[in-house]
Amino acid sequence: MSTRIVRGLFVVACVIAAATVTLRFASAGDRAVMLPDPEIDAHVTATADSTAVLAGGCFWGIQAVFQHVRGVKRATSGYAGGAASTAQYELVGTGRTGHAESVLITYDPSQISYGQLLKIFFSVAHDPTQLNRQGPDEGPQYRSAIFYNSEEQHRIAAAYVSQLQQAKVFPRKIVTEVTALKGFYEAEGYHQDYATRHPNDPYIVINDAPKVAHLKQVFPSIYVGK
Repeated sequence: MSTRIVRGLFVVACVIAAATVTLRFASAGDRAVMLPDPEIDAHVTATADSTAVLAGGCFWGIQAVFQHVRGVKRATSGYAGGAASTAQYELVGTGRTGHAESVLITYDPSQISYGQLLKIFFSVAHDPTQLNRQGPDEGPQYRSAIFYNSEEQHRIAAAYVSQLQQAKVFPRKIVTEVTALKGFYEAEGYHQDYATRHPNDPYIVINDAPKVAHLKQVFPSIYVGK
């Protein structure tokens, strides 16, 4: 059974569940939660654009969140963690390629810092305590991961995970991987801007639109409407 069919079945299951239960969206659950600022963050000295690669479930939702963040110039869905030869949706969907559905975020570091991107990632974009799954999607391709591309990013990400763990801001242990980026491979065109192009898709309505709504609620000063 193809990954697209499986995902479609998950969508149907979510629609049925939504009629009887309150679904838990993102890490903030049913309420918007503001996390502490990172104690260690990048200094605003760079003049060129910077990039960050984050994974937290289906890339449609992660991309949608960061497309609404002030200072983010572009968010691109793709694959990270595996080889270039297996960076294809149907192969990644098997869960055997090492890839995670990821998003490459290109941002202006004079407007938003790497640490602030991580704060958004942990607070509204996904649930960092779910191991190898996110919402209705299961498998290592949906794992929570930070793919750092410099020692500074590594230091900031590791420190923030430790800070949040010690503060016990989540009811369960954070399982987010912090690992070196070996390559990012852009996903197929039909995955790009999916939430924007298909706002009425049940999957988007149930799983991703609430994340953008939480972004607007928790981070009103950096939320950008489309």
